[in-house]
Amino acid sequence: MMTAVFSDSAVTDETRRTLLFQGEVFVYAASPATTELIKFTRELISEAFGDLDPETAQHEMPVEDFAKLLADLKPRFIHHPRCKELLPAVIEERGCDLGQTYFDVPRLRTSTSNDYLVSGISYAFHPHRDCWYSAPFSQVNWWIPVYDVVPENVMAFHPRYFDQPVRNGSAGYDYAEWNRTSRVSAASHVRSDTRVQPRPEEPIELEPQVRVVPEAGGTLMFSGAQLHSTVPNTSGRTRFSIDFRTVHLADVRAHRGAPNVDAECTGTTLRDFVRCNDLAAMPEELALDYEARALAGVS
Repeated sequence: MMTAVFSDSAVTDETRRTLLFQGEVFVYAASPATTELIKFTRELISEAFGDLDPETAQHEMPVEDFAKLLADLKPRFIHHPRCKELLPAVIEERGCDLGQTYFDVPRLRTSTSNDYLVSGISYAFHPHRDCWYSAPFSQVNWWIPVYDVVPENVMAFHPRYFDQPVRNGSAGYDYAEWNRTSRVSAASHVRSDTRVQPRPEEPIELEPQVRVVPEAGGTLMFSGAQLHSTVPNTSGRTRFSIDFRTVHLADVRAHRGAPNVDAECTGTTLRDFVRCNDLAAMPEELALDYEARALAGVS
């Protein structure tokens, strides 16, 4: 399959979602709302690292100290009330209906250079689809670099697999069980990561691949069904990025989204989503419907 990358496209959100569900990718330049978001994020990062340059601090700190710092910084960012104000502003700038669009908490991600820390709190993701992890097929992923990035420290898409099944371990993944046992232990995995996660169970051809390099504050949008991975970081600098996910209520109700070619997990992440305009929870009946469909093997 060929993937097209749309740059600063003026299409409507409905058209964009349709294209995303077909495997296309969208990228946007930094905007007032994303600039405010990364400004706030940089303030938290600078406060945590003190006099050290966050992008090069890995060269001056024992890895255990670096992991401990991230274990404090990342939850503070995720749960900071300011994020619940900034994210809807970012989403609104992209033409989304705030009364119909739901978002989950933003994650602050790090990718350290030269295998310094690639497990636990700074996990380097193998090729995967988010829908292997119980994400709905209507999910749209948003990715925003906090500082400038280069091809050697971004993520890679593997578009030939968008509509091609990959044998994987998603059948053994249950989202509720992951939240109960594995998510809370992330910071304890420093030298290696023993948590069982869905991954390919057959060889994956990583080339050809697509790497998109937005400016700091730029936004990359793609379907949660895209097969993507963390690029082995050889840049010499730690990459900091923000990601979060959205779903549109009409898509969730209609089970409209990308095709399910190989996900067999159970549970759903839908309860993590709140409505942009008032932070109301996703209707419980929709989460129950998705769980029932997952157990029945229906996407």
